[in-house]
Amino acid sequence: MEKVLKAYMPMTETAFYILLSLKVPRHGYGIIKHVEELTEGRLVLGSGTIYGTLTKMQRDGIITVYADEKRKKIYEVTDVGKSLMRYEVKRLKELHANAMKYGEEFE
Repeated sequence: MEKVLKAYMPMTETAFYILLSLKVPRHGYGIIKHVEELTEGRLVLGSGTIYGTLTKMQRDGIITVYADEKRKKIYEVTDVGKSLMRYEVKRLKELHANAMKYGEEFE
């Protein structure tokens, strides 16, 4: 787990939204559409970006192939990936709390 934390923390926005999308198993295109929906079109992941990240995450044991249907791999998050998300959510909550506490100084 320590190796995964070093490699992924802090998480990129792409990695964060991919894992967030995998709360339920999805294929790559489903992840792209879900991220686009979650961010109201602000973040549109290209196929090269998403499939490169999915391959790396699979190699690192963060996600796994849930099913392989007619040229569409369906991915799901592993226990390691869930732990990684817990660390990142905790970090983001701290960032948010500090931004709310001190952010008005920059307005």
